[in-house]
Amino acid sequence: MTKLQTESREKFQAFLDVAFRLTTKFFAFAVLAMLVGIIVELFIGALPSIKAFGWGFFTSTEWDPVNVKFGAIVQVYGTLATSFIALLIGIPVSFGIALYLTELSPPWLKRPLGVAIELLAGIPSIIYGMWGLFVFAPHLSDDFQPWLIDHIGPIPGIGMLFQGAPMGIGILTAGIILGIMIIPFIASVMRDVFEIVPPTLKESAYAVGCTTWEVVWNVVLPYTKIGVVGGIMLGLGRALGETMAVTFVIGNAQKLSTSLLDPGSSIASTLANEFNEAVGAVYTSALIELGLIMFVITFIVLALSKVLLFQLGKQEGEKT
Repeated sequence: MTKLQTESREKFQAFLDVAFRLTTKFFAFAVLAMLVGIIVELFIGALPSIKAFGWGFFTSTEWDPVNVKFGAIVQVYGTLATSFIALLIGIPVSFGIALYLTELSPPWLKRPLGVAIELLAGIPSIIYGMWGLFVFAPHLSDDFQPWLIDHIGPIPGIGMLFQGAPMGIGILTAGIILGIMIIPFIASVMRDVFEIVPPTLKESAYAVGCTTWEVVWNVVLPYTKIGVVGGIMLGLGRALGETMAVTFVIGNAQKLSTSLLDPGSSIASTLANEFNEAVGAVYTSALIELGLIMFVITFIVLALSKVLLFQLGKQEGEKT
């Protein structure tokens, strides 16, 4: 190869490097531009509602398309309540699944169970919704909810969450279905991060007489806490934005109730039910503002998770 050919090849490689950097930079900033564009479009679409209702939109329980009066507190409460119930169910169950698969399961059973958990994540949400409405909700109304009303309903304070009629559908049902839906996501992440713990750390703990629980609590969790938090936030993001399954089982009632057994509504279910039928600029704008609120809630949750992960990483650095 001549000197001229070598120089030409080096120039061509340098050109490819520059082109590669510019292309990747374009893709990165294109995603950022898309995000900003979504926020701007949502804000522009929500302007008529913002001008009409102001801050009262966030405190009003009224949702009256006929008289063009709208408030978001019912939908925000339903979204947060169902997501919180889902986490209460999903986190401990996912932790148990991940713990069993990584520490207790026999080797021949790990792969089939792991594949089964991952397959659950691929089930369409509408299937969960149909199962929840036609199979789960009737059993809930016949067996579980009457027990809650009789035994927990009379308790002062917490009892107000479990009073009313056992209808089967409602905020509690939606939260349980969401909890089942997010289990595969959280469990898969927890299992993967538990498996990256160096075996020598666990073997050393077992060698000094630690039990399985002590090894998990004092060795595995401290080593993988950032990944565990990330998996939980992934499940929370799925719960906040879930639409079809919640729409089937939450009851879609635009009223605020302290009882988790009563029907309610979420932001996603309201958008799914009413957007195609919205008539008038203010009605449509109110629905778009709901979408903007969901965007803000999701952004806040992700921001808090990033701050938490940063603090956890900073503490590890300080300990080191």
